[in-house]
This record gives sequence, C-alpha cells and structure tokens, in this order.
Amino acid sequence: MRSVLYIEDDLEIGRWTKGDLETRGYQVTWLTSGEGAAEQVREADIVVLDVMLPGLDGFTVGQRLKREAPDVPILMLSARSSVDDKLQGLQFADDYLTKPFHPEELAARLEVLLRRFGRDEERDIRIGHLAIDPAQPSVVDTRSGEEIALTAKQLQILLYFLKHPNQIVTKEQIYEAVWGEPYIEGDKTVMVHIRYLREKIEIDPGAPMIIETIRGLGYRVKR
Repeated sequence: MRSVLYIEDDLEIGRWTKGDLETRGYQVTWLTSGEGAAEQVREADIVVLDVMLPGLDGFTVGQRLKREAPDVPILMLSARSSVDDKLQGLQFADDYLTKPFHPEELAARLEVLLRRFGRDEERDIRIGHLAIDPAQPSVVDTRSGEEIALTAKQLQILLYFLKHPNQIVTKEQIYEAVWGEPYIEGDKTVMVHIRYLREKIEIDPGAPMIIETIRGLGYRVKR
C-alpha cells in the first residue's frame, strides 16, 4: 500500500482529502503543521503539502523535506494561484495544484508522480487468484499460471477498477472513461462487457468475488 504524508491545517479539507485518498487504497499520515514532518518523510512514498500552514509556511517545510528525502516527490496545494507563487513552489516541489481541486485530478497527479519517481506499485497486483501487471498489460490465473485473454475493452474496464480500488464506480463513470463518450441512459454496454469479463476472471461468475455489484450504485473491486 502506497503511503502519503499529507500536511494540511484546514480540518474540513483535511478530513475530506484523507478520506478520499484512503478509499483509493492509499495509507495516509495527516499532519496539521510541518512539525514532525521531517521525521516521517522517509517513510512516505509521496508528500501532499499545503502552502498556508501555522508556524513555518509550506514553502519552508517543503524545502526542508526535499533536503531530507530528495527522492520522495512533493505535490504542493495552494489557494494562491499567482505565477510567482507557483514558481516559488516549483523550485523544490514536483507539482503544484491550485485549490479548490477535484479529487480525481489530485489522484491522477499523484499517480503520475509515483510513476515518475518509480514508487508506484502497479506491477503484479494480486486480487484473489489473479496476478495483474498493468504495465504489460497482462492478467494471469495464478492457479494454472496461464494468461487470461481479455479483449481491449475488458482489459480497459479492469484497469479502470484498479485505478479506483475499494471505490464504488457507476456504469456511467465506466462508460465515459473507457469509451470516451457521454453515457446514454438505458445503455447496457457496460453491463454486457462486465458479464463477459466476469466469465473470464471469476471462479464462479454467478457469485462474483472480484467485481462486486453494489446494488443501486455500481461496481467495486477491493484491493
């Protein structure tokens, strides 16, 4: 499980962001100031750091963390959107995201930084009897050692679930992400593809354990 050192003094934003990241499979250590951050940064895979902090500001904290652990990426958060502020942050930080932000954008930026710094865990994901390598991509049944042949759309759907671990996703979200088009109410394309996908990856497609159906909401894959 990838670990995030999250430094944010706004309690409402902090609870909301921490909760969202945890639903995506991250382990989050949340601090409300920079105090103690230097002692914890080497245990983290990535740092999410707010600029406006009590005591030392985020720029000063970030510079210290980068000196302490130069191989740990830092993403700055700030309501300050001026070019000067961004340039100041990017002197040491690896990315800069302006508040308010959408959780999907934050998650996407974290994934990019983790891949860039070689700290992603996207190789050989184990779910039940499956070993999935998104980098290839390939899906192997560990009981037989044989690769499971999936169509392009089936593979895209499975990878979409893996990008949203433990999170309920709707058929609308899946359709728009995989097909890249607006979902039309009543379209059964996603349901059909998931049925065929289950026939290939589930031990018992009639009682699926990998792709769960959450009635009235959508689907979920636990990691």
